[in-house]
Amino acid sequence: MAQLSPILKQATPVVVDHGEGAYLYDTSGRRHLDFTAGIGVTSTGHCHPRVVAAAQEQVGKLIHGQYTTVMHKPLLELGERLGEVLPKGLDSLFFANSGSEAVEAALRLTRQATGRPNVVVFQGGFHGRTVAAASMTTSGTRFSAGFSPLMSGVHVAPFPYAYHYGWDERTATDFALRELDYLFATQTSPQETAAFFIEPMLGEGGYVPANTEFMAGLRRRADEHGILLVIDEIQTGFGRTGRFWGHEHFDVRPDVVLIAKGLASGFPLSGIAASKDLMGKAWPGSQGGTYGGNAVSCAAAIATLDVIKEENLVENAAARGRQLLDGAKAVGDKTPGIGDVRGLGLLVGSEFVTPDGKPDTATAQAAQKAAAEKGLLLLTCGAFMNVVRMIPPLVVTSEQIEEALEIWTDVVASVTA
Repeated sequence: MAQLSPILKQATPVVVDHGEGAYLYDTSGRRHLDFTAGIGVTSTGHCHPRVVAAAQEQVGKLIHGQYTTVMHKPLLELGERLGEVLPKGLDSLFFANSGSEAVEAALRLTRQATGRPNVVVFQGGFHGRTVAAASMTTSGTRFSAGFSPLMSGVHVAPFPYAYHYGWDERTATDFALRELDYLFATQTSPQETAAFFIEPMLGEGGYVPANTEFMAGLRRRADEHGILLVIDEIQTGFGRTGRFWGHEHFDVRPDVVLIAKGLASGFPLSGIAASKDLMGKAWPGSQGGTYGGNAVSCAAAIATLDVIKEENLVENAAARGRQLLDGAKAVGDKTPGIGDVRGLGLLVGSEFVTPDGKPDTATAQAAQKAAAEKGLLLLTCGAFMNVVRMIPPLVVTSEQIEEALEIWTDVVASVTA
């Protein structure tokens, strides 16, 4: 009997029978409050009836129509619908399957469009596990170790992670922008730099939001030097942060947006969006793929957009996110072992530290494990895996947030006693 690779470690012991909304039910019938959402994927909750119906209907019509061979209605309709919500001017799409593929497609596009070899990423960013995407990932060495040499042409600048540096946000932002200019002077000339790749909020890097001043600084430098600003919305898009796009919090204009995760409520679908002019600068044959724009995934994505709009899920994410962040901060304020609590919308992280301020991985992992035992599923992140993150679906209710906070309060008290 073949088994999963022993390297694939399960974050919780749950074996799922079925899911519904914010809950998962295991094979023994026990209910678990799922604040992982498949790492931010099941945006409309598990098995939303509208998404299920759309997928079921599409399976009976066309499962796969390879989209450089034939067109199909769900693909065309999804393009139209995304045009209603994408940032102004981003009117051309390329679809793939995973976030890593979207990152690599954007890397290829920006290099081809500018004729420049280098890109700048930011410390703590996560962009994927494939070779190029892993080369651009600095949220942890576990994503890139053991298969060097990695792709060349990637340069890393600081992200304004104020808590890590022990500074206020203004000081961290000034430092990050100053170091970016220093990087231009010492490592990659602006004239050889194709793009900035940045998450509006570090995901695997510890749930650290960017800020308006920092993003404006990137936009100014991009405009000054002809550099493209690529915003990785793979985890922060589709209402997750309480705005439709995470970068909307910072009033910044992207040249390319990367999408995946919450787009199709659990069906594999990703893509990049750019202007028609920029996308047209990709070299012939550089975009394609067997499964990209799969008909069933596209149908699920259309239903997802319907649900997000009609059930006011962006607004719900904002309101429930404030409730969750306030509650998590209240726990952190009375717990010396939690150094910082931060987030945007339904992305909330609690960073565990030792009495001398160093990362406390053991306690964070103990809290995540204890929460699972009490029926609340969470994940960890950060370079030292000392941040416990909460990622409920956008359909989460006030009562479910309170349920989670009650469990979290008990768990933190028990593991830090």
